[in-house]
Amino acid sequence: MDSQNRPAKVKLSGAVMTHPRRLEEARLLAAADPHRRIEVVVDPEPEGRPTALRVAPLSWDCVAPDATHHLVLQDDVELADGFFAYVEQVAAAAGDEAVAFYAGWETRNGGVARLAALTGAPWAYALQEHVPCYALLLPADVARGYARFQAEDEPGWPYDVVVQRYLNARGVPVRFCTPSLVQHMDMPSLAGNAYHGFRQATLFADRAVEPTTHDSVRFDVVPFYQYGLARCAVRTGAGWEYVETERHLRRTGLLDACLAALASAVPHDLPEQVRRAVWVTGFAIGAVTAAAPEADPQVAAAAMATLGPGGLCEDYGVDDLLALSHPVRDLALAALDEGRKAHRPDGPAAGSAPRARTVVTGGADAFGRQLAGLLGDLDHRAEYLAASQANPSADLAAHPLAALVHLGRPTDGPEALRYALRAAEAAGAERLLYAGSAAVYRGSGERTLAEGDLTGPPGDPVALAWWQEEELCRAWGERTGIPVQVLRLADPVGPHAARGSASVDWVHLAWTRQPLALDPRGVHQVLDYRDMAAAIDAVLTAEPSEPVFNVASATFGEEELAGLVAGVSRRTPWETGSADRTQRWCMTTDLITAGPGWSASESVTEGLRDLAQWYACDVHGGDDLPA
Repeated sequence: MDSQNRPAKVKLSGAVMTHPRRLEEARLLAAADPHRRIEVVVDPEPEGRPTALRVAPLSWDCVAPDATHHLVLQDDVELADGFFAYVEQVAAAAGDEAVAFYAGWETRNGGVARLAALTGAPWAYALQEHVPCYALLLPADVARGYARFQAEDEPGWPYDVVVQRYLNARGVPVRFCTPSLVQHMDMPSLAGNAYHGFRQATLFADRAVEPTTHDSVRFDVVPFYQYGLARCAVRTGAGWEYVETERHLRRTGLLDACLAALASAVPHDLPEQVRRAVWVTGFAIGAVTAAAPEADPQVAAAAMATLGPGGLCEDYGVDDLLALSHPVRDLALAALDEGRKAHRPDGPAAGSAPRARTVVTGGADAFGRQLAGLLGDLDHRAEYLAASQANPSADLAAHPLAALVHLGRPTDGPEALRYALRAAEAAGAERLLYAGSAAVYRGSGERTLAEGDLTGPPGDPVALAWWQEEELCRAWGERTGIPVQVLRLADPVGPHAARGSASVDWVHLAWTRQPLALDPRGVHQVLDYRDMAAAIDAVLTAEPSEPVFNVASATFGEEELAGLVAGVSRRTPWETGSADRTQRWCMTTDLITAGPGWSASESVTEGLRDLAQWYACDVHGGDDLPA
């Protein structure tokens, strides 16, 4: 915090944003401020579909002329005793930062709050996620700019995502306090978010206590349990990566110890999937916090008690969550202790010897880096070289190169592929794997296609562009004698998936509350991003055989896939229609199953959820999608 940016004296104004149905609750919240600085701002169109976006600009615009900070509350919260005095204190210390007073147990930031509680940190900076807006404090000048930003932003996005985009654009960091001083009340959702389940703070204090410090911490690894899945946010040189917790533990050499401890743990009457996910999450939290003094047992118990409800609130009702909370807490505490003991301060343990070097080129940088990381998890010594990297041929030639995996993208033009091929030849590559696209079959009509069914240049212009890249690789292989194999990949789903596929386009429409126009006869094949890495691994670890393999995780009817997309992002209506790109053909994948022995093993629903979360939290909050 920059002391030069701290106001000499804090002057607070604020608002409670509400709907007429909750007017009484909003008035009680406003009246809790002893200085009567909080206005009640009512939805100007209460007859419309309830949405925070309609009342948010008015709530942020009513900043008092002499205010230094502005606080906006939502109407379904409970405040800790002494809340408003605490807000004034924080405003004086936090300077030009945004301050949230709540972190939900179902969010990534709930994982941050849990780490903060266990390490005794009263303040932590938020991850790149929708901003917790139940109680948010902004510097007055930042508050005054929100309404204009929302008016110019694409309509329909969730309010907390728009706030995230706005604060990113202004360069304003978001911190939150631990424990939370605001609790979400169990009221019916007016905005249609009830399907997210019962939501509460990761840790709530009913009385505000002056913090020992206003310094805010950041964590490089944040384990969290969300949507029934154990995940980790891991800081990398390029930003944040969100991976399965077991994958992270494997990378750090701790997975074997984690699973061995699970096998000998005291049995708990929990579904096996829940038991394993809770355990690996608690174990990873223990490893992350091992360097800190052991937390007070009561604090640890309270922090870990909300782990299960946060991860399961979409699938279980309130009564079931309460019934699970104690056994989940006890299991998580045992795992926490094992993780603290197993932590290796000297870094990753030695694993199996890595295979010969594999280089990934082409495609979008973020997708390529992600793929290289996934191949590394499969024991490849893999790295990604961006097309813009200086002299990649020298980098390719620096060490023996077993394989070049090139992510095709015809929109880059043929010279990009030729450049990669020249570099691979100069580096002595032993084989080339061209990751192409099922779009090469576009225009094939209504049929099922095996690899050998495409015998010449297709007529569709998009299909032809992919075919020409394949032909360029084949001609290069014939000239150099280097084995070339082509993977025709279904539309990838997962983080960093490119625009233009039905899944990405529908995720966008669902998040922005736009209806989907669907063709009931449409067919879609998708490929989970982890299955994609496994397919490449299977082909590279087998002797070169077939020149072409079709690869897809699953096949869906158009309405079925749209339903999955809406389920992992936002419920959205659809209507019967027909798009020009409607696909009615599909690929067989028998050849790659019979030869290299690959078959889909990942949950497509998880891949779609990863896509939806990445798109809302990371892309719409910051970078644009790759073309």
